[in-house]
Amino acid sequence: MRLTNALFVTHPMTFLSLSYTLFLPLVVAAFWLAPTRLWRLSVLLIVSLVFYGLHEPIDITLLLAGVLINFWLGLAIGGVPSLQVRNLLHPQRDGRRQQQRKKLLTIGVVFNILLLFGFKYVPFVLNTLGWGFQEPALFDIAGWVTRYIAAPLGLSFFAFECIAYLVDVFRGAPPAEDFIEFATYKLFFPKLLSGPIVRYQTLASKLKNIAQQRFLNSAQLSEGLWLIACGAIKKGIVADSLAIGVNLAFNNLERAGSGDIWLATVAYGLQLYLDFSGYVDIARGSALLLGFELPMNFDFPYLSNSLADFWRRWHMTLGAWLRNYLYFPLGGSRLGLWRTCLNLCIVMLLGGLWHGAAWGFIVWGGIHGLGLALHRCTENLSQRLPQLQKFWKSPPGWLLGWSLTQATVFFSWIFFRLPDLNQSGRAIAHFFNHPADPQFVTLVYQETLGLDRSQIVWLLLGIVGVMVLNYGIEKGLRLKLNWPIKLALAPTCLLAVWILAPEGVPFIYFNF
Repeated sequence: MRLTNALFVTHPMTFLSLSYTLFLPLVVAAFWLAPTRLWRLSVLLIVSLVFYGLHEPIDITLLLAGVLINFWLGLAIGGVPSLQVRNLLHPQRDGRRQQQRKKLLTIGVVFNILLLFGFKYVPFVLNTLGWGFQEPALFDIAGWVTRYIAAPLGLSFFAFECIAYLVDVFRGAPPAEDFIEFATYKLFFPKLLSGPIVRYQTLASKLKNIAQQRFLNSAQLSEGLWLIACGAIKKGIVADSLAIGVNLAFNNLERAGSGDIWLATVAYGLQLYLDFSGYVDIARGSALLLGFELPMNFDFPYLSNSLADFWRRWHMTLGAWLRNYLYFPLGGSRLGLWRTCLNLCIVMLLGGLWHGAAWGFIVWGGIHGLGLALHRCTENLSQRLPQLQKFWKSPPGWLLGWSLTQATVFFSWIFFRLPDLNQSGRAIAHFFNHPADPQFVTLVYQETLGLDRSQIVWLLLGIVGVMVLNYGIEKGLRLKLNWPIKLALAPTCLLAVWILAPEGVPFIYFNF
């Protein structure tokens, strides 16, 4: 929370900053030199607080309070094992205990949702009500809240992880019994700001045995540095370079022509993927240097041939969260086809709203929800018609599925990039037969980018080609570089980013 923009002057430490380049080696050294479990947990907790404090120092107290409340709720929901044994002899007590656990879970879920809603969605609700009731006072209040109260960075990821933890404990997973261990899990700096969303049980064993491994091994060192280098290339060179043209086109919709908007839409889809997957690569690499394995978040999503497959490959930890904590509790696919389609739409609408407090994100989620529902209906029909099922498995069927999937995905990115419906509507209206301002063309292609439209098309096709080639090598041929080569190439990649990367382009998912 920021009461004013001038109260604190912070120097954010991003993954591609010089400060992080100095910070990470010091953290790795301090961690591996720490002699005991308590020391290592303390090192990680302190450096994570420092990392976050350089972004939002005033929000540290809020995050720690949230960690403490969720820790206590987890213990209360999990209960004491000895009492659970006694309750087998007293079913009435067991029933009362279960009701108490449900109430505590409800309190925990409501607390985390209210925390998220209070900081992130109040202006959106007030503006919507102000528009609906034509009440200017509501717009004034929303404007005040927007100016003086900002959501803490990473709050959406923080809240979803806490809800997942409480639900898992309610379902029978053991709760954390050590507050420092739980706080280290919640505030672990590589995943703190933009994920991936990690369940407590994924890291619990490592946290409990954190002092078992005495030193960093060569495989962890090379793979960690290689992930950081690959992520830095994706984000620092490719995504940030694409961002220049994307921003110029979408910030000048009246002057950009139809061809410019088409190019910007495709470029933004690639930028978003490379930006976010680059962040996750650096996060996973940083964690690996400390002995932790964070889950993958992307698996070549733009090679998916259905929206269902896309969501198994895109933002995989968010997809798993939506599936486990929303879709299944709503009934999943157990209640018939139409209820399944409704559940898919509800889940994706809420998934869109999680990304941001704007109607554009809701529309984005609605497009994906309807697409998933249509895919489920098509899949159901294919099971009844063997010829249709055979077609979808053929090369023409795969190509048609891929084309429809990517057309839907890239079209929906317009609402993601322009969540104001007036702007996204203007971009779509200019998709066809809208001439470009000649001065805009000169400014963007000749003076800023130094490329013409055809060269940009080839550049985008080249990026896609590299993705396909990488997929063929990694998934088809199953070839990987050995650790000495990764260790040798990583410094060269990082040096290239240092020299070539544009400055001042933030990670996109910091906004969420």
